[in-house]
Amino acid sequence: MKFTAIVFSILFVTLVSPVFGADKPLIRFGVIPRYNPVVMYKRYQPIMDYLTQNTPYRFELTISRDYPEAVRYLRDGVTQISSLGDVTFTEASTLYGAIPILKPLNEDGTPYYRSAIIVPHGSPLKSLQDLKDNTVVFGSPHSTSGNLIPRYMLWNSGIRLQDLALFTNLKHHDAVAKAVLKGQYDAGAVKDVIAKKYMNYGLRVLAYSEPLPSVPFVVRKEASPEFIGAVKKALLKLDRNNLEHRKIMSTWDDEFKYGFAEANSSDYRKIFSMIREIPTGCGYGCHR
Repeated sequence: MKFTAIVFSILFVTLVSPVFGADKPLIRFGVIPRYNPVVMYKRYQPIMDYLTQNTPYRFELTISRDYPEAVRYLRDGVTQISSLGDVTFTEASTLYGAIPILKPLNEDGTPYYRSAIIVPHGSPLKSLQDLKDNTVVFGSPHSTSGNLIPRYMLWNSGIRLQDLALFTNLKHHDAVAKAVLKGQYDAGAVKDVIAKKYMNYGLRVLAYSEPLPSVPFVVRKEASPEFIGAVKKALLKLDRNNLEHRKIMSTWDDEFKYGFAEANSSDYRKIFSMIREIPTGCGYGCHR
């Protein structure tokens, strides 16, 4: 199967479930590239199928090649709804008036997550201050948990990027975790769910950020109330304490398998503030 070749030979990837919903209006659901395309399809297509079954619309998954492309797709109407990171949402909101409608719950039933600085289990590093003169790998420059928040954590701890022996960015959270496991870098920055996933493989968390509002489902400002209402109704009715609902969500990406809460722009004020506050190395300077 020449999936990889297909992914990079066209402008964007649209993955369709042809079994049902062919007679319904088409909605393209955008996703930032959190993982490689094959993994993205496996983790996100089930929620597309669920939305097609439980709304008057047919949902197709559209995977962008990078974070800015996901924002452009929403701006240009290539996609009508997207799962963006907190940073990419603030960009879409500031520049194009995008609206957050839902945010996923974590396993505790609250709409938050954290960024994690990870190191090998046997690393001598004990605190963020110990990262001085060491090598650190971040996620995409447009990633909230993989780039913005960990750089904010370092800055807030008195560590400038210039104080590091070396730093770089990789495209996916999994790639960051694997690079640290292989000893290519002394530490890395990932989302908490990725840190948890790799703890059994020899990583530990050096530091967590404070809780952050979970990544939103975002719609274009022109989205109709009927469309927004249908998506909300389908996802808000899911209850993680209901065994049947848990079974439905069990094949979804880890971020989405505990249900959803309503979201609004005020939930992300602190992210807006963080982008403005960091004077160098991050903030608006590296997100434009």
